[in-house]
Amino acid sequence: MKSIKQGLYQTQQQKLSPQQIQFVKLLQLPVTELEDRIRQELDDNMTLEMSESETEADNNEVMDNTDMFPVTTNPTDDSSESELSDEENIPENNEKEEISLEEIMSYDDTESYKTIQDDEDRDEIPIPQYQTLIEDLQQQVNLLPFTDTQKQIAELIIGSLEDDGYLKIPLETIQDDLDFKKNIKVSISEIEYVLEKIRYLDPVGIASRNLQECLTTQLKAKRSSKNAQDVDMCLKILTDLFDEFTKKHYDKIIKKLHITEDKLKELIKIITSLNPKPGDTSTAASIRTDYIIPDFTVTIVDDNKLQVTLNSKNTPELRINREYQEILRDYENNPKATQAMKDTIALIKSKIESAKWFIDAIKQRQNTLLLTMNCIADIQKDYFLTGDESKLKPMVLKDVADKIGMDISTVSRVANSKYVETDFGTFPLKHFFSEGIATETGEEVSNKEVKRALKELIDNEDKHNPISDDELSQMLQDRGYQIARRTVAKYREQLGIPVARLRKTI
Repeated sequence: MKSIKQGLYQTQQQKLSPQQIQFVKLLQLPVTELEDRIRQELDDNMTLEMSESETEADNNEVMDNTDMFPVTTNPTDDSSESELSDEENIPENNEKEEISLEEIMSYDDTESYKTIQDDEDRDEIPIPQYQTLIEDLQQQVNLLPFTDTQKQIAELIIGSLEDDGYLKIPLETIQDDLDFKKNIKVSISEIEYVLEKIRYLDPVGIASRNLQECLTTQLKAKRSSKNAQDVDMCLKILTDLFDEFTKKHYDKIIKKLHITEDKLKELIKIITSLNPKPGDTSTAASIRTDYIIPDFTVTIVDDNKLQVTLNSKNTPELRINREYQEILRDYENNPKATQAMKDTIALIKSKIESAKWFIDAIKQRQNTLLLTMNCIADIQKDYFLTGDESKLKPMVLKDVADKIGMDISTVSRVANSKYVETDFGTFPLKHFFSEGIATETGEEVSNKEVKRALKELIDNEDKHNPISDDELSQMLQDRGYQIARRTVAKYREQLGIPVARLRKTI
């Protein structure tokens, strides 16, 4: 029998404090989500409120750490003065109703304490209304002469579609789900009948089980007396010669169909006009609009200098509610404080402390964002002045982290989901990060420049005889870029360009 050894060990563990956790969560939020987070905090904490002061930019300039980068932003002062004694944030002649003890003790965090009124000059972001693919298909199914059982089958099929519109699960799984979940027993042939009807809904080809089925369904729907012959030949290619078609063995197709090269070009044009991903043509995908609000703005000022500003439109200046501060002082100085008053003091102290943490986290977030963006603008100054992507320098997260003295994870959170508006367009912050590729002179250039050169070579190639990855590697080396074939293949895939065989045309 083994003996159990007991001992006392001392170890060190690094853990984030609640304040640090709150800061980390706020740091990675884009400006639109930050606004929602502030709204939530205002609703949850009765002692926190928006400042009525409109002197945000004038009184709170921060991070002007170089002459080249004058910065205008929301409050980011790191001073240790307490929010409780900030007289500038206290509005004058602002009469409010007294807050009673009962109101404080009955306060519920789950209820909204206040609503945020938008400024009159604030631009509202339109929210597009659209119908999802599933809702659109369900409406079309309701118009079909289906039985109740067939509608149940159709509902399960539609609910099982992938984002691209394909049905990837086996029909046997649908059969089992209907049996166990809804106590409906159906045969595979019944499911196939319903599936066939769904495939001809709008968009045609939806709920196909593979690309071949998707394309043939669309061809059959397009068939008419005028194009019947061409459609039939296209169907023959997709059914009998699908492998040759996908591998672009055009000579074999011409030989087996006994057609000319020009005729094959016409047939391929018909096939390539079909939609391989019918789910992307839904009403939702076609009318949905994404709105981007940049977190930063980089503008060119006099003498080729850059000005970096933080978008503060959706980050209102926050402060501690003065009435609760006064109540706290009154109760603490009351020698006859009852237990209810003591409970009130504890509640107010807790809420004020939480509000101070939140305000400090917002300020720290603004400081970190600006410090990081200033560093990026410094490194990529040539690009921000010209808009020429060839001016982008190799830059990774570690380069910025080392320069500003922060951890790589902090820089990563800043770069994540953030956008910057420049004189040449609005870009995700990650756009300015890239790896370096050595040139024959020993210098490093951004891999974005290499990708642009690679795309240029492929765009100008002879499509009857596409350039292989080995040849592309040699051509790039002739231009001075020291790049291997496997790197060419990686960049080509990142650009969404297929291999040479699949780029071949007749």
